[in-house]
Amino acid sequence: MSGKPKLGWAGLCNVSFGFFGIQIGFALQNANMSRVFQSLGSSIDDLPALWIAAPLTGLLVQPVIGHLSDRTWLGRLGRRRPYFLAGAVLACLALLVMPLQGILLGAAMLLWLLDASLNVAMEPFRAFVGDMLDKSQHTAGYAVQTAFIGAGAVVGSLFPSLLDALGVANVAPTGQIPDTVRYSFWAGGAILLAAVLWTVLNTQEYSPTQMEEFGEAASPETGPDLALAARSPLGALPWIGAGGVLAACVAHWALAKELYLLAGLMAAYGVALIAAIMLARAGRTTLLSSVVGDFAGMPPLMKRLALVQFFSWSALFIMWIYTTPIVAQYHFGATDPASPAYQAAANYVGRLFSIYNGVAAPAALIVLPWLARRIGKARTHAVSLIAGAAGFGSYLVLRDPAWLQVSEVAIGLAWASILAMPYAMLASSLPQSKLGVSMGLFNVFVVVPQLLVATVMHTVMNAFFPGAPVWTMAFAAATLVLAALATLTLRGVD
Repeated sequence: MSGKPKLGWAGLCNVSFGFFGIQIGFALQNANMSRVFQSLGSSIDDLPALWIAAPLTGLLVQPVIGHLSDRTWLGRLGRRRPYFLAGAVLACLALLVMPLQGILLGAAMLLWLLDASLNVAMEPFRAFVGDMLDKSQHTAGYAVQTAFIGAGAVVGSLFPSLLDALGVANVAPTGQIPDTVRYSFWAGGAILLAAVLWTVLNTQEYSPTQMEEFGEAASPETGPDLALAARSPLGALPWIGAGGVLAACVAHWALAKELYLLAGLMAAYGVALIAAIMLARAGRTTLLSSVVGDFAGMPPLMKRLALVQFFSWSALFIMWIYTTPIVAQYHFGATDPASPAYQAAANYVGRLFSIYNGVAAPAALIVLPWLARRIGKARTHAVSLIAGAAGFGSYLVLRDPAWLQVSEVAIGLAWASILAMPYAMLASSLPQSKLGVSMGLFNVFVVVPQLLVATVMHTVMNAFFPGAPVWTMAFAAATLVLAALATLTLRGVD
């Protein structure tokens, strides 16, 4: 055979339907965890530190799961589907237990488990599109996946508001989580598991033999990484030195202690790089040497797109952390998480998030392909990011919460493009045998900016804008402008 069979719309939907459930889990997390933390006694200044579990787990989990899934074949269950299933089961359990927590530390630990589980289930879905589809269908495949992401996020974001409208209690005593949030998490966990099971039961992965018939290697080579072995270990010293300098600055100027994590990660990467080079020189192939070698040897297009992703996801993480306290303070006049006004603001944020996610589905299926045919993928992505920057910037001037819905439409266009266009540009240029680990490494630049926001934003805000969280939206707008400018440097992707 000269290529993989082309799938119809039913096949394209089956491949990505599980992402509908996974995104419900992410939407419940993104729209409600700040609310959960503040309901359990956290101050707004502590939110970034509590949220740090989410990006850290993605940073550690995604490359490892990508690497393992490239090398997995469990007979009828296949290559990627075992990870879909395992992640969905664990995420479902976390969503069931989270609303029962009455202790802030317990909720933070469950966020760690929830985000790790969602990442285990999510990461192979990106590679799954490349596995199952011919290159000519990659753009369509990621567009359909984005549509399911948007639909799932709408459902997850609206759950508390819908339950509130049905008469479920939306206010709880201090130290307790409202019933609207509790029931939303339980329903979301059940839907997540059911959606992933749909994909697992209604798709059949191509076997290693079939992949060879399609002219694609079924699994990566297992020999030593010669390019990594040729590198000098001295190249890792700047990473270790930078981590040490940052740690010293934190201690000397009494900066936010969360910055120690960033310093530790920089130094740890330097140590890992030295170990990987030594293993490669010894002719040993391990998980560490493979993942570090693939990261160090990223192709040029992947590096440029990684910069775009870095700036884009910085803005998104700012939005997820700060939108609830911003809307509560500036649009509902509430700062007490136990007050009815604050809880009403939190529900309104869920509706706002449902708008940007709802816009993502038609934008990915209709608007972005139409624009891409006329101005190219890179310019389409840049235009979408500028629209998102305008949406974030409008939070600084709008005080009528109704007008924020317009802001979210602009953010929704950027969200659709962020979820679809970089992956469509990248997937066709990657070797099939390393698609899983490459997508996992690419997603490192989704989580690294989140770690940076979680560790640095608190310090910046306290230094320059104490008590005024709305200025975080100015940072979000600026980073999307930088992402748009970086996108315009891309060549050969249209």
